[in-house]
Amino acid sequence: MELSEIRKQIDVLDDQMLELFLKRMSLAEDIADYKNEHHMPILSRSREREILSKVAKQAGERERYAYHLFTTLFQLAKARQAELLSAPSQVGEMVKAALEAGAAVFPKTGTVACQGVEGANSQTACDRLLPRGEIRYVNTFEDVVRAVEEGSCQFGVLPIENSSNGSVRAAYDLLQKHSLSVVRSVRLCIRHELLALPGTRLEDIREIYSHEQAIGQCSRFLRGLEGVKVIPCGNTAMAAQKVAQEGDRGIAAISSHPCAQLYGLECVRDDIQNSDNNYTRFFCVARDPAIYAGANRISLIVGCDNRPGALYEILSKFSALGINMTKLESCPVTGRNFEFVFFLEIEASVLEEGVLGMLEELERECVSLHFLGNYAEI
Repeated sequence: MELSEIRKQIDVLDDQMLELFLKRMSLAEDIADYKNEHHMPILSRSREREILSKVAKQAGERERYAYHLFTTLFQLAKARQAELLSAPSQVGEMVKAALEAGAAVFPKTGTVACQGVEGANSQTACDRLLPRGEIRYVNTFEDVVRAVEEGSCQFGVLPIENSSNGSVRAAYDLLQKHSLSVVRSVRLCIRHELLALPGTRLEDIREIYSHEQAIGQCSRFLRGLEGVKVIPCGNTAMAAQKVAQEGDRGIAAISSHPCAQLYGLECVRDDIQNSDNNYTRFFCVARDPAIYAGANRISLIVGCDNRPGALYEILSKFSALGINMTKLESCPVTGRNFEFVFFLEIEASVLEEGVLGMLEELERECVSLHFLGNYAEI
């Protein structure tokens, strides 16, 4: 048979498949109406297993292809049903409140809690996020969260991940335990330098101070130093401040060039970080949920059953709606053996068709769902 003839037959089958697919989706909508009326859940695992078992027997050697076809059909049908389901949900109420609290433009002013001292990367993030904001410095990430929860600051800024050293787990742990909303994020290019008192040589240095993330981002350089003690501290600016205050040429800091100018230090080495492509993301958090115009990222913390296929069922919902996932990371649940939650980030807006329904479906089907926020990144 000629290729052109084969393609003609495929075109005929495609038309028939589309017609059948639209009929199937229409019936799925009828099922949604029935479930709405009788207060029934969307998910019916026994029904899905029954169909998949029949498909496997009928498909023969093409069983795995048929399996993926029908699981995709199930996800599309459930996505449509989730749009039509009128059952109340916590995430639905949260999104509604967040949309009402948001505005067309993200504010330029406000009090913002920042961990560290003047010159910290978090301070640079604060200036980018709230150009005319009033920065209030605190000692720890916990203090940032406390200031926002108690209302002494409208916003707080937390580093959340680095391109070469991974997630800042302490920040994610706090977001998991506290009910704060992510309202904005910013990505900064980070440049580390080894700073010390004027006149200090590399061979003079016995101790180096910095934040543990910066230490990790400069690990190759640090491994090449002999007899030098590396000591973690609050953040890179606090490390530079300590070197300036101690007045000892035996200590140095991994910090930034602005901190050298700010604290009267000199750069001993400026080629110390593992990668020139070194970016850190920061979340701007608020006490109450708010979604501002232009929000196109959603962050979630999801807990799912410890069983085969549980994570796939979550990810397939994104695929069914054509949503791109930009982050997936597992985190062990404290105090439980081999149980995990997942940090997820997707490129989507709750205003897009099907997205809110998908989130509500996740809430109904997952062990836990923590909606961190829908926000824009600058």
